[in-house]
Amino acid sequence: MLRINYVTELLALTGLEYTQLLFLTGVVFIAGIVRGFSGFALSALIMASLATILPPFEILPMNFILEAAAGLMMVRGGIKDADMRVVIGLVVASAIGMPIGLTLTTTAPLELTRIFALSTILILAILLFANIHPRNPERATILYSAGLLSGLVTGIAGVGGMVVVIYVFSLGRRARVIRASLVMYLFLSLVMSLFYYVYFDLMTEIVIWRGATLAIPTIIGVMIGSRLFSNAHEKFYRIFCLGLLIFLATTGLLRVIL
Repeated sequence: MLRINYVTELLALTGLEYTQLLFLTGVVFIAGIVRGFSGFALSALIMASLATILPPFEILPMNFILEAAAGLMMVRGGIKDADMRVVIGLVVASAIGMPIGLTLTTTAPLELTRIFALSTILILAILLFANIHPRNPERATILYSAGLLSGLVTGIAGVGGMVVVIYVFSLGRRARVIRASLVMYLFLSLVMSLFYYVYFDLMTEIVIWRGATLAIPTIIGVMIGSRLFSNAHEKFYRIFCLGLLIFLATTGLLRVIL
């Protein structure tokens, strides 16, 4: 009886049905595994999986909580291997782009903004997969442009990390440096994201309960994914990440269009 009452109370606090809660738990667990291995894609996988169940403006702040949980698990290794000059430049520029994206999300037609974000990511990923990227990507103008676009896309669809991974790949770094830089970018972006989610009144009590409830399966997934990443797997990292980007962007576009 106590267990039934606990589940009933949890469903009331999270505003979810039982089957929805089970589905969300499975989604965040799998997304956590991918995040632990690749260093990104947690928010993108969750957004792509849940956009037909929950409104995106509810998913975005929930993803913030889950990203915070994942970031705390992975930040220790990220500090050592990350290219912090690149990370800080991306974070600063992203802080400018994010409120623009959130404004569009809360005012413009949802389908239009999602098509813009996903199309941008798909085009960039295909170009990088074909080894087509800007010359001298470490130039300040390109660095800050990537950060600005990341913040914009984060505000629109919560997938700014996908833009960052495309930019960092263009630098030609080792897989371990790329992964660590992504971890640090997402971690340092958390404070900025919290400020904007509170400012736009998106961090509601229900969202907080959902994030807190789903943080445990997310952390378990991240721990499993982190163990899967090793020096032996670095040669597969680029193909895996770019393939994942193209898959997520394509499936997201198909969901919107169809």
